Amino acid sequence: MEQDYKEKQRKSYTLMRTIYDAGMGLLILGMGIVLFFGSKKIPQIAALDPLMRNMLGGMFVLYGGFRLYRGIKRQY
Repeated sequence: MEQDYKEKQRKSYTLMRTIYDAGMGLLILGMGIVLFFGSKKIPQIAALDPLMRNMLGGMFVLYGGFRLYRGIKRQY
């Protein structure tokens, strides 16, 4: 009985972490894409220094891709 409870708890935790990592990965990846390509349509982004905008966008894309990969791989 206790074994079933522990297994159910582990599966529930894995599902929650997968959804969380995938969601956060997509959100952060989207922010990086907006920083790269949003300078033509969004004046607040266009006002930023291009070097800082591209560096921050690159870091967001890399970290968002890592979170998405970790959510898909499911090694918790």
